[in-house]
Amino acid sequence: MSDLQQLPVCIIGAGSSGVAAAKALHARGVAVEGFEIGSDIGGMWRYQNDNGLSSAYRSLHIDTSGGNLGYPDHPIPDKYPDFLSHAEVLEWLESYAERFDVRRHFRFNCKVERVEPEEGGAWRVTLAGGEVRRCRAVIVANGHLWDPRTASFPGSFEGEQIHAHHYRTAEPFSGKRVLVIGIGNSAVDIAVDVCKSASRTFVSTRRSAWVMPKYIMGIPVDRWGAFFGRRLRLPTPVSRTLVRWLAYLVVGDQTRFGVPRPSHAIWREHATLSQELLPYCGHGWIRMKPNVRELQGRQAVFEDGSVEQVDAIIQATGYKTSFPFLDPALFQVNEEVPALYRRMAPPGLPGLFFLGLLQPVGPTIPLVEVQARWVAALLGGAMRAPDATTMQREIDAHVQAVRRRYVGSARYALEVDAGTYTRQLRRDMASAQAGC
Repeated sequence: MSDLQQLPVCIIGAGSSGVAAAKALHARGVAVEGFEIGSDIGGMWRYQNDNGLSSAYRSLHIDTSGGNLGYPDHPIPDKYPDFLSHAEVLEWLESYAERFDVRRHFRFNCKVERVEPEEGGAWRVTLAGGEVRRCRAVIVANGHLWDPRTASFPGSFEGEQIHAHHYRTAEPFSGKRVLVIGIGNSAVDIAVDVCKSASRTFVSTRRSAWVMPKYIMGIPVDRWGAFFGRRLRLPTPVSRTLVRWLAYLVVGDQTRFGVPRPSHAIWREHATLSQELLPYCGHGWIRMKPNVRELQGRQAVFEDGSVEQVDAIIQATGYKTSFPFLDPALFQVNEEVPALYRRMAPPGLPGLFFLGLLQPVGPTIPLVEVQARWVAALLGGAMRAPDATTMQREIDAHVQAVRRRYVGSARYALEVDAGTYTRQLRRDMASAQAGC
């Protein structure tokens, strides 16, 4: 074994991606050294995480039903409800960590300051306080939902303004006139949470979104998608369109509730899931507004010329993808599709991998487990990677596919089709050669 092979693999972050990576690498006999800035595992699912990076709010429930959520070797137990709360997801992750003794691979309260390649193929990891660790590879699993992206509007606002990352409960907004900017899942969750105690609640959106109920005929909506996609093997655009038709039969036309109809097809975006948004709009508790044109003191002027008095603004406008420990000249993600082979490996930087840097049409947690096994197979010697030229060709093809399929927005830069992507990674592992 070479000197390089004797070095451990470094994992940055102990969320759902990091713990899956630690387990998969250990199963392949690969030495692991993980670093987590917080005091325990869980990442974003640890409410009020002391690492300061969790965006979880008290009312948060995951939008994937339990039957589609778990790891293959650690499914969600039947004791949980269809849609788990953040506390229940964390409890399940902790049971996974205990079952596979994952915590022993991590150093907690340990911040990574810098990651740099060395000559010879090793990686140099500098920790807070100056300690340096050498690794044969680095797996970045620090998440992509922690560095807020904010919208800028002409004028000035005299009320309170926060990003959804900092939202926890509705109490601070009781009796106030609240404007939520955005119509993704977090935006809608927060608007529904706030409207029960706020004086008035508005939701502002530029292009609107397809709003889907969490249940259709008493069955979680993602199980319908799984039935059409896995059982009937229909293409994702077809299965999503069928689910939309079913939802229309159950809910009706969303414009009837005041939610504008998007100009794009449902399969070109991530539909917003909410069982409550449309009824609350129908009751007048939430009022839909177009994009903000200007802010004037405590007034919001919208693109349709309407004006509303507003005391507080909550921006649910997404996140930047950030790696503060990496030199941007080495690797960075702006608002474009990341240049990563199989959504994990940057060509020309052998030994550097990113897990969970995706937004699937489908569940994320089981997908990162497959990613973890793919990287472990590569680092454990059970699979070979293609050359950098082949990697780049695959990246170019993926970028073009994303641009053709999804709405042109930073929100969709990380999109993948969960079923297609999972099959792709499994084929790689089965053939022992990525890209075959």
